[in-house]
Amino acid sequence: MSERKVLTKYYPPDFDPSKIVRTRAPRGDVPAGPKVQTVRLMAPFSMKCTSCGEYIYKGRKFNARKETTDEKYYSISIFRFYIRCTRCSAEITFKTDPKGMDYTCERGAKRNFEVWRANGETPAGETDEERLDRLEAEMGEKSAMEELEAKVVDAKQEMAIADALDEVRTRNARTERAGGKEVGDLIREEIDAERRRLDLEDEELARRAFMTETGERVRRIGDGEAEEEDALVLPAGKKDAGSMPPPPVPAFNRVIKKKKDLGASLGIKKKPTLV
Repeated sequence: MSERKVLTKYYPPDFDPSKIVRTRAPRGDVPAGPKVQTVRLMAPFSMKCTSCGEYIYKGRKFNARKETTDEKYYSISIFRFYIRCTRCSAEITFKTDPKGMDYTCERGAKRNFEVWRANGETPAGETDEERLDRLEAEMGEKSAMEELEAKVVDAKQEMAIADALDEVRTRNARTERAGGKEVGDLIREEIDAERRRLDLEDEELARRAFMTETGERVRRIGDGEAEEEDALVLPAGKKDAGSMPPPPVPAFNRVIKKKKDLGASLGIKKKPTLV
């Protein structure tokens, strides 16, 4: 058996190093290697097959062939990819678009409509200068809208500051009218005054409730009976409105109560005595 870790290698007598092919090209030359490679990719956009009408959603995985084209955008290489439809196996090709930072569908399928692409799509036949002019005009409109929004925000802020100043001035004027008293004392005085006003209103309503239509005060039934008793006890001409009648003298005589006849309630009749 041979060693697992070989320190020296065997070179046959007929070995010619010049026959070894260089796999890495020198700088400045076209990179060596095949132009077509098999790669695993996902569909970069949603598309519809023109052969069978099958929809291929974005993100569908394919075993594709990657081809390096001779086209370049400045120094960026453009690649072309070949995939097949999942239903009819028709060939679909698309390539990279470094200028628009997107992909361009070439043949075999039609790209689905996308709103964000339609809004920012570059018009056909537009040069770089026209594109720059169009972008400058859009930036000018955007800056005008930003200035208008800033003015609205400033106006709202000024209105809020003016309202705060009016509130401070009103508070200061109220303090000056109160003779330099604190806000808490003013509030307490207002609460006490309101309480006194409500008490007076309650007393007035109670007084009116016990008044007749002619303005006389309505007397209670107990007061009238007491006056009649005074008139009966006191002799005529000696009635004193301010003095009370003397209390009655208590009597300590024993009162014999008559026994209740319970026989009648039970249906017992007593015969009368003959004597």
